[in-house]
Amino acid sequence: MPWSLEAFLPCRQQAELAAELNALKSLDKAPALAERLRGFQLNLANRGLGGQMLTGLISACNDRLTSRVIELTASRHRLPPVTWCWLALGSEGRHEQTFVTDQDNGLIFNAADSREADALRAIFLPFAQDVNQGLAACGFELCRGQIMAGNPEWCLSYDEWRQKFVDWVRMPEPAALLNASIFFDLRPLIGEIDLGEKLRSLLLSMTADTPSFLHLMAANALQAEVPLNFRGEVAVSDDEALDLKKYGSRIFVDAARIFALASGTRAVNTAERLREAGPAAQLGTSEIAAVDAAFSHILRLRLDHQMASQQMGETGSHGLRLSRLHPMDRAILREALKQARRLQQRLKLNYAL
Repeated sequence: MPWSLEAFLPCRQQAELAAELNALKSLDKAPALAERLRGFQLNLANRGLGGQMLTGLISACNDRLTSRVIELTASRHRLPPVTWCWLALGSEGRHEQTFVTDQDNGLIFNAADSREADALRAIFLPFAQDVNQGLAACGFELCRGQIMAGNPEWCLSYDEWRQKFVDWVRMPEPAALLNASIFFDLRPLIGEIDLGEKLRSLLLSMTADTPSFLHLMAANALQAEVPLNFRGEVAVSDDEALDLKKYGSRIFVDAARIFALASGTRAVNTAERLREAGPAAQLGTSEIAAVDAAFSHILRLRLDHQMASQQMGETGSHGLRLSRLHPMDRAILREALKQARRLQQRLKLNYAL
């Protein structure tokens, strides 16, 4: 699937949004444009788009706005004449952002040695921090875990990023597995794209050559138990909230990531990873299609829940009370979770867990 704004919107809407984004000359006007973009997203959501299509649309809008904020911010700074690239991480990297999202990003640049890296970082950090604040003004909350380019830990030279990945893969700790769920979904967004792709190639070669790390990732992914009882019913009462991210979409995302890293698949989007790496993971064509549909349905449920929560003035939450679901949606959710459980069973078989 082409992940661009033009691929999702009708011609008139596409032209209007593209014109507004291209005409944006002031960061002060970016928050208002962000609100207009969210209005377009909500309007299309109410037309019944599927979960994957809608998260792809949201991500495409956010990509364009983020890129423009970065460009405008860069014009206010005297950046050094070296190659650099802004990295989209997590759900942004996967083209799977929902209406409630925070920032996960990093910055990579070329440096001859550690001394030059320190000097360049001192220049790039104020720029990256201004970008983070500019995005926050547009409604993209600052990451509570500080996984942002404005954090010195994630504003690194290529060699420094490489060393981090080597440490995570070759000497894994619990924190490394957590980092893998965010940083191993990286996607170069703007700047010297080849530099970001070079880092992705390095990551794929390391993980494919280190099955022990993939085994640990699989074991970690199985910690999120699918909420189904022995009868195949959703094991959550009507009064309890089901975390659709932790016990729903995340299960698909984690499994697809492991399959992709094991096979060297370059895709970052979950559905694309499943389609491209699924056969190597011993998933049949019909199984992949069923998993794809289940994942899209859970994404759509998350989006519907977020819209309903916002309308009621509630803060963004991933917890959905089953009592709010139509009986048909509850039945489809049950079947979607069964597909999640089958994915976990495949992980258990592939990694003897």
